[in-house]
Amino acid sequence: MTERRKLIAGNWKMNGLRAQLAEIAAIDALAAGRRDIDVALYVPATLIASAAELATATLIGAQDCHREDAGAFTGNLAAAMLAEAGAGGTLVGHSERRQYQHETSGDVAAKAARAHNHDLSVILCVGETLETREKGDDVAHGFVSDQLVDSLPEGADAQWLTIAYEPVWAIGTGKVATPPQIAAMHAALRETLVKTLGAETGNAMRILYGGSVSGENAAEILHTANVDGALVGGASLTAAKFAPIVAAA
Repeated sequence: MTERRKLIAGNWKMNGLRAQLAEIAAIDALAAGRRDIDVALYVPATLIASAAELATATLIGAQDCHREDAGAFTGNLAAAMLAEAGAGGTLVGHSERRQYQHETSGDVAAKAARAHNHDLSVILCVGETLETREKGDDVAHGFVSDQLVDSLPEGADAQWLTIAYEPVWAIGTGKVATPPQIAAMHAALRETLVKTLGAETGNAMRILYGGSVSGENAAEILHTANVDGALVGGASLTAAKFAPIVAAA
């Protein structure tokens, strides 16, 4: 069985001012005490440089990057800019960007490839809506597996790419997929990765679960088959709420 190191990643979304740097320092202290797992925080672009300066054990990442290196793209940030600011990685394809910024899987693949070109690690997000889930498990598994294949960049490799499964219906809603639901979806995604990338890469790539992960449910989720960590939203904003999730890994 392939051993995959657990990753606990926090996505701060559109939250965080300089006053919250103390929380990042406290979370970094948690990470420093757990050298057996990886910890990452994906913070607003305005905090990347400051957070990267104080974090010694936590990867500081961006929440998105543009698919081009430079150009007339007002308000966007290129991978090179993020790397220069101190980011070690980026999220791509989060459901909120797919929904609100109308990003396609082709956009996501291009962003992931561009990030890798600038030595950023990538967490690539996939997931289904409640409408899709209610059509049945087979439909949901097929939808998310197809989305994953369409979003994979060329040269996808477990050394720099991680997958995050986020049921859209469980993000910020308090609803959480059951362990059997999570295990079934992650098994489908593992099978898809192996089929698409080959057994060695497919079995080595981490698959995280995201969707209302908290200190109360983290242990059960993190010890579900094929779950290699968590992508945490609101509970990552303070060290107090993030600590039990790190401890559960």
